[in-house]
Amino acid sequence: MAAQATLHCLTGCAIGEVLGMIIGTALGWGNLPTMVLAIVLAFFFGYSLTLRGVLRAGVDFRTAFRVALAADTLSIAVMELIDNGVILIWPSAMDAMLSDALFWVSLAVSLVIAFLVTTPVNKWTIGRGKGHAVVHQYHH
Repeated sequence: MAAQATLHCLTGCAIGEVLGMIIGTALGWGNLPTMVLAIVLAFFFGYSLTLRGVLRAGVDFRTAFRVALAADTLSIAVMELIDNGVILIWPSAMDAMLSDALFWVSLAVSLVIAFLVTTPVNKWTIGRGKGHAVVHQYHH
């Protein structure tokens, strides 16, 4: 269950992270604004995927939003911390362009490492009835 929750989180984070990095890099933004955009979009898409599923279960938006915050905040935060941390310490990764293999390889590897680190965090929170465990009552 923890791996499935982390994969769900990874999907939203990866969409936002990749989109943010692509937009920032394509627009020639500096590293800090690009990373901030990527993190904001990762949270947006991570929460959006959960919201979509909970709303489909017939829950009102306010309740669904609270469920998404409770379910995903720690998972997304850990994933983003690890993912962006790897990119920051990877030599030249922050300066790689979209056409560079380094851009894509470092991004992919950072997301894999983030998945591996975040899975035990999700296991811990689910074991305590928190995190992604709060979403399961809304799954069909």
